[in-house]
Amino acid sequence: MNRTVDCMTAGELAALGKDHIPGEFQSSRHLIYSSPATLAFNSPGAQGFGVKRAGLAVPGSVMLLVAPGCCGRNTAALNALGYRERFFYLLMDDTDIVTGRHLNKISQAVREVVESLREKPTVVMICITCVDALLGTDMERVCRKASKAAGVPVRPCYMYALTREGRMPPMVHVRKTIYELLEKRPRKRTAVNLLGEFSPFMKDMELYEILRGLGVKEIREISRCRDFEEYLSMAEANFNLVLNPECRPAAEDIRKRLGIPSIELTRLYQIDKIHRQYELLGGALGTDIDDQSWYQRAREKVDAFGRKYPNTRFAVGEWLNGNAFELSLALLRYGHQVPEIYGTVTPEQFVYLRKIADLSPDTRIYSNLSPTMLNYDCGEYPADVTIGQDAAFYHPGCPNVPWNQEEQPFGYAGLGHLFESLLAARDGEKITGGSV
Repeated sequence: MNRTVDCMTAGELAALGKDHIPGEFQSSRHLIYSSPATLAFNSPGAQGFGVKRAGLAVPGSVMLLVAPGCCGRNTAALNALGYRERFFYLLMDDTDIVTGRHLNKISQAVREVVESLREKPTVVMICITCVDALLGTDMERVCRKASKAAGVPVRPCYMYALTREGRMPPMVHVRKTIYELLEKRPRKRTAVNLLGEFSPFMKDMELYEILRGLGVKEIREISRCRDFEEYLSMAEANFNLVLNPECRPAAEDIRKRLGIPSIELTRLYQIDKIHRQYELLGGALGTDIDDQSWYQRAREKVDAFGRKYPNTRFAVGEWLNGNAFELSLALLRYGHQVPEIYGTVTPEQFVYLRKIADLSPDTRIYSNLSPTMLNYDCGEYPADVTIGQDAAFYHPGCPNVPWNQEEQPFGYAGLGHLFESLLAARDGEKITGGSV
């Protein structure tokens, strides 16, 4: 093993246990967390769904970015995605950074933004950076003052890289922020919200059919809301389905303010665990869910890949729509090999790591945090196919399924599309983003 690169085997990590994770795998032990999102220029949110783009998930919203020029410059990359008319800038100079005098300019800036638009925005999101984290700015007070001055709701979006390891990291906080405008309405027994993502789930996701089969007539996602009124109607839901754990605080806030309970489902790639989760969902709703047709379709796609390419060697990254460790465990259980995983090891991952260690104790876990990854040599441990864009970076030239498409995979549909993409990649087709 190349000891110039920080890595450990699944067996070694499992033996240490979740309370003794080596420092090189802990993001809180590093001055800067250079996440795999950096490969897409996604930090602090230029592509993909970082704080800036996510904050504009509310229909009709605009954003005022209050930041030094260096933090605002990369926002221009979002113009190609259709956000040119929704971003405004209040740039800070050196004196602002030292004295905090920019705070006195925000209300006027918000008023000017609102007055410059043909249609009044539904909300102005104020995106601020680590500068204000260090200054200790009370953004709730600043937003209340700006809202009073401009006559529209104003909410904060914290683009604080410094809080990644805190109780409310940026992407958790922004998920809470975008639902804070919902106001209490009479609830409808036939309405459900899907919470957690900023883009739609796959159209053929079986969860839609399952919910309709249970009598649900209105399934709302913030990404599919056509206007602000449709967004506000999310307050009529009988319950919320939380499909991303980063949305837990948002769901809890909705429960406290609006009285809407929630049920959490996990994105999984182990087919038996998907089935078990639907059994538990049915139990929670007091009914039985018949998922056999979707189970069989997904199973056929998993098996079709296995018959054509048995014992495939996978290198799995963490920049993908899924949990790198859960996905790796699924691949091992389907009879394939996973020589390498690139991921951030946290205590929560040990539920998968222990099982990976049982099936493949020599699987190597690499830390994307470590500068030693510059010394990584893919020739030492070849792979047949890689999953995740960070894995593609480490294995240039190897067939790759990025699996980071904006249309979100979930359940049996997500599993089936993944194996369709893996089959196409091994057949020599180029896969960009997600499924074929």
